[in-house]
Amino acid sequence: MLKGVVIGVALTLAIALGGAYALVRSGLIPANADAEPGRLETWMARTSLDATLRREAPKGQNQVALTEDNLLNGVHLFAKNCAVCHGSAKGAASTSPIAKGLYPKPPQLATDGVDDDPEGDSFWKIKHGIRLTGMPSFAYALSDQQIWTLALFLKHMDKLPPAVQQTWQQVQNWPATAMNQTGQK
Repeated sequence: MLKGVVIGVALTLAIALGGAYALVRSGLIPANADAEPGRLETWMARTSLDATLRREAPKGQNQVALTEDNLLNGVHLFAKNCAVCHGSAKGAASTSPIAKGLYPKPPQLATDGVDDDPEGDSFWKIKHGIRLTGMPSFAYALSDQQIWTLALFLKHMDKLPPAVQQTWQQVQNWPATAMNQTGQK
């Protein structure tokens, strides 16, 4: 009897794997960037990301102090590295053509916000990127200090001091123009 159950389970698994393989090979699962993701795909991606963040994202305090200068540096880093996909202070009202063509659509952070996310989660996402999305790893382009500075800005982007808010309002996401450290384009 036990032998029959084991064979039945093994056969069921083999058929399921074979069916999944045939489905993938058939081309019936969309691979194009302009298709809406299915519920299963969305659930798998979100569940995997959430589990990875719980396991790997830094849990401690941001090492970058909350100062106006650091927030300004965060705005400049965002303008140079992030705005083309994640938008300007205008949010979803001014999504760039590049962001419109990405799959899944990148959040327009002034509208969708990440100010309620732990800074360690933002740090991890910026540093490592997110697989099967347009979010690249910035580990090879930015230092940990710069990534923490971006995480600081993202955490506080909804409550910026006036001078920083004024600079944030000047960020453009399209055409891809970045402000230098003096705030000039």
